[in-house]
Amino acid sequence: MSVLYKSDIARGRIWARIFAEEAPDIEFRVWPETGDLAAVEYLIAWQPPPGLLAALPNLKVLFSSGAGVDQLDLSTVQPSVPVVRMVEPGIVNGMLEYVTLSVLALHRNLIDYIRAQAAGAWQPVDVAPASARSVGVMGLGVLGQAVLERLGTFGYSLCGWNRSPKDIPGVTCYAGAQTLERFLGRCDILVCLLPLTAATHGILDRRLFSALPRGASLINVGRGGHLDQRALLEALDSGHLCAAILDVCEPEPLPQSHPFWSHPRILLTPHIASMTQPETAALILLENIRRHRRGEPLRHVIDRGKGY
Repeated sequence: MSVLYKSDIARGRIWARIFAEEAPDIEFRVWPETGDLAAVEYLIAWQPPPGLLAALPNLKVLFSSGAGVDQLDLSTVQPSVPVVRMVEPGIVNGMLEYVTLSVLALHRNLIDYIRAQAAGAWQPVDVAPASARSVGVMGLGVLGQAVLERLGTFGYSLCGWNRSPKDIPGVTCYAGAQTLERFLGRCDILVCLLPLTAATHGILDRRLFSALPRGASLINVGRGGHLDQRALLEALDSGHLCAAILDVCEPEPLPQSHPFWSHPRILLTPHIASMTQPETAALILLENIRRHRRGEPLRHVIDRGKGY
């Protein structure tokens, strides 16, 4: 039995060291050193190269090396093979840091001060207390709930929207398409943490932006495919939206000629909000393998019907 890792090679070496220390009985291979493909029972991958899955006749589980699975072509994965997404403390903590940083930056008018500094202008901007601001999170999974819990420590009014109902202390929760406009109407700062599915592709569009209060801001840490880029530019240029912080785009990286690079109301980062930390992820994934070999249910298996 062996495990094959096909993702970042430098991180793969750390995974290999941890498996060698914690599970010397398991053969751990880092792509392109595959060994005997027939012996591979567990694949850890971000985007398996074409033909790899078909070349693994005894594959038992496909583990995504990240929190999402939208980068995987699930139609190429045998129905009998569970697909497991990555949920580990490094991903959660990274997202908490990034979203907290972004919310505070928008709340405290950082974009205005960046522009003022570039212009050599000393221009204080009035700021409302956190208690007068409402932050809304779209997507109330592990990451969304952790973000809301952390933001609550600052005193913001909190609301959340999800496909299915959730009950989160201190958060006004909305569920389903019929409640989306009511939710949006409360959001001074909107955070997108949705999984990317056919239902959520392009959800950040003109209609959604028009339902936000005038002067609202956007943080997108979901996927680039959630965003209608032209609609965002129109909303920013009209003044309906005040600012946007984007960690994800489509494509990645953006072409150098793309207007997001130079837009004065956009802060852009290169998909770094939250990354799998091999030191913690390897141990969690190893425990999931051990659960599977003991005949126990795997943790964090996706629902293929939902796409997450």
